[in-house]
Amino acid sequence: MVLKQTLTALDSLDSAFVNGEKVKELFSQYSNVTVTVQTVTGEKGSTDFIKIVIPGTNGKINGGDAPTFGIIGRLGGIGARPSRIGLVSDADGAVAAVASALKLADMQVKGDSLKGDVIVTTHICPDAPTRPHEPVDFMDSPVDILTMNKYEVLPEMEAVLSIDTTKGNRVINHKGIAISPTVKEGYILRVSDDLLRIMEMATGQLPVTFPITTQDITPYGNDLYHINSILQPAVATDAPVVGVAITAQSIVPGCGTGASHETDIADAVRFAVEVAKEATAGTCELYSKDEFTRITELYGSMKVLQTMGQKTAQR
Repeated sequence: MVLKQTLTALDSLDSAFVNGEKVKELFSQYSNVTVTVQTVTGEKGSTDFIKIVIPGTNGKINGGDAPTFGIIGRLGGIGARPSRIGLVSDADGAVAAVASALKLADMQVKGDSLKGDVIVTTHICPDAPTRPHEPVDFMDSPVDILTMNKYEVLPEMEAVLSIDTTKGNRVINHKGIAISPTVKEGYILRVSDDLLRIMEMATGQLPVTFPITTQDITPYGNDLYHINSILQPAVATDAPVVGVAITAQSIVPGCGTGASHETDIADAVRFAVEVAKEATAGTCELYSKDEFTRITELYGSMKVLQTMGQKTAQR
């Protein structure tokens, strides 16, 4: 169902010469899909941010009122050239995002349009730097997290899936995909029953979730440990955010090559597409609105966790 699009995305991104414009060309046959590319330069190089918009039949782009859904491919870079040759493990989020957009675009051509708009964002950088992290090295990025969030977390997105390779840890010991609890406005909420149901259907297996901590949902740069950047979109939006981790049983560094598994990425794509179908149709909720109202009434706002917090003069 989605393996074709996954292989197309993998083949295109596994190149030292790939950039945002080359990814844009993958969508040239889909006249209804809008793709924009913006090159942004940081202290450690440059990257191409890509935004792919697939309009829905009753989406806000066409004057409708169906919810707008966001899919973010989160990563440092798709390659670490010249220190590493080839596609790195960290690229899986970008591959999954591009493949999801390709599948949704192809569905429209075949008469299967979603009700709501879907916005897919990621960035393309084949020569990103690396940085130390425990237990294995991370991929770094030419630009900082604030810049990523600026171009990838858009105000139109009313619910967000953040897809990221999450293999460099000892807390997820499963090969495939796993989802996080929903994060909204500084609160870690319970895992969505709708997402568990869709995950069971899309993978044909029991659903797998992964633990997150308060540290994980705070912004990078505060000297706290983060499992990775999978939930960094949650610091830049009031919309509910769920992390979709592409995982492994073993510990795999983000800068490792030969570690991208097509069928695991395809599981993430299939899951994202199915969630997009239901979320824009109103049959899938990432969180309970009633419970969120109740918890904020009882305990107040937790938006401070979306900020850099209170910095003390002495540490």
